[in-house]
Amino acid sequence: MKNFTIYLAGPITGKGYEEVVSSYAEKTVYFESLGYNVLCPMTGKSYLRNEIEFKPENYKFPVSTNHAIFERDMWMVSNCDIILADFSNSGERVSIGTAMELAWASLLNKHSIIILPENNVHRHAFILESGDIVFETYEDAKKYLADFIIGIKQ
Repeated sequence: MKNFTIYLAGPITGKGYEEVVSSYAEKTVYFESLGYNVLCPMTGKSYLRNEIEFKPENYKFPVSTNHAIFERDMWMVSNCDIILADFSNSGERVSIGTAMELAWASLLNKHSIIILPENNVHRHAFILESGDIVFETYEDAKKYLADFIIGIKQ
C-alpha cells in the first residue's frame, strides 16, 4: 500500500520562528500519527531560531536564499500527494509563497486542501479555485484528512 505524503503550507512572513515551528510540529505529529509522510517548508532550518519576524526575501543562509526556498518548496510540492494550505492564522499580509505553492499543486494535479476562514485576506478567486476542497476551520480539514487516509487504507 502507498504511503501518502502531505505538504504543509501556510503563511510564514511576519511570524516568529517559535510560532511557525510549533505550528508545523503539532501538525506533523498529528498527520504522521495517521500514517502520512509529512513535508514541511521549515525542515532543516533550525539555524533561523533567532528570527523574531520572518522576512519575505534576502536571507543569506544557503538553504534560505530566494532561489533555494523557491526550488525546495516547489520540489516538495511536486513530491507530495496532498497539499494542506492553512490560511487560518495569516493576519493581514498576503502570502505570495503559499499562493505559489497552491498554483504549483494545481498545475501538478495534487489533491489540494485549503483552510480559509470567511473574512480572510486570501479570499480570492484564484485561491478558492486552486483548492479541491476549501474548509473554514483546521478541525474540519483534520477530520477530512483522517477520514481520507483511513478510507484509503481499508
